[in-house]
Amino acid sequence: MGDFPIPFLCGVALGEILQKAAAENPDIAVLNADSSRVLNLSKFAEKFPGRMISLGISEADMISCAAGMSTTGIIPVVVGFSMFVSDKPFEQIRQSVCYPNLNVKIIATHAGLCVGKDGATHQNLEDIAILRTLPNMTIFVAADVAQTERAIESVIALEGPAYLRLGRDMAEDIYETAGEVVPGGSDLLADGKDVAIIACGLMVEKSLKAAEILKKEGISSAVLNAYSIKPLDENSILALAEKTGALVSVEDHTVIGGLGGAVAELLAKKHPVPIEFVGVNDVFGESGEQDDLYEKFGLTPQEIAAAARRAISRREKLI
Repeated sequence: MGDFPIPFLCGVALGEILQKAAAENPDIAVLNADSSRVLNLSKFAEKFPGRMISLGISEADMISCAAGMSTTGIIPVVVGFSMFVSDKPFEQIRQSVCYPNLNVKIIATHAGLCVGKDGATHQNLEDIAILRTLPNMTIFVAADVAQTERAIESVIALEGPAYLRLGRDMAEDIYETAGEVVPGGSDLLADGKDVAIIACGLMVEKSLKAAEILKKEGISSAVLNAYSIKPLDENSILALAEKTGALVSVEDHTVIGGLGGAVAELLAKKHPVPIEFVGVNDVFGESGEQDDLYEKFGLTPQEIAAAARRAISRREKLI
């Protein structure tokens, strides 16, 4: 892991990663809803003209078409803005994909407050909470470009429904070389004994910076990239709960039902310890620059560090 150098453009990387995957697997077809230009899929269409299908602004139809295609041996990869490939066609995902357990892949970009100026209507803060309720669904969240590539490989190799959540454009370099992305996996990026920060997506970088803030105060913080939301890496999280006795969850998502909800459910059942939640607190987003929104809604290294201190304080009161 470096010192978070130049930001990468996830949009550009996504198109290139899908081209590579399609070249290696002739069964892959990409579906989009009038979004190929903004998602940098135009070159994919040029290279694989028979394997790019645009259905216009008709996302429910797109999911249904993907379900039908999957029954023929094709591996349909639905790509689009998170709001429009998860929330909008939820019924079709439930009834036509997850219920029959079909091999449909959904890559959701522009998730969370990082959508920025597009505002609350496009800032999907609920997708993990919604899709986590569906049987047969696997959910990944990638932290940077390197992990995005490995996550796409894993999503395509999986048999059954899978959802990969990505941010919009900017993602700091967390990995020089990302390891394998597996269902129920995670990566311990920093070890510590005083508090454990469980993060996903763009919040992994923020959490590592929070750990540096805490280190200067003499607080030893573990940072876990929980890239697999469903299934969750229960063993790693429980081990950190046992070791530190204080946890913080961090996500660019509502604090209700997402990563934090999944971790809290696990702790309540198997090892209760104090946990603090960093995310969007039961409100809609708004239009603004990504960094300004993160500042306003409390998704910053400083706020993560503050949550860690609160979790430690709560643990101390229990001793």
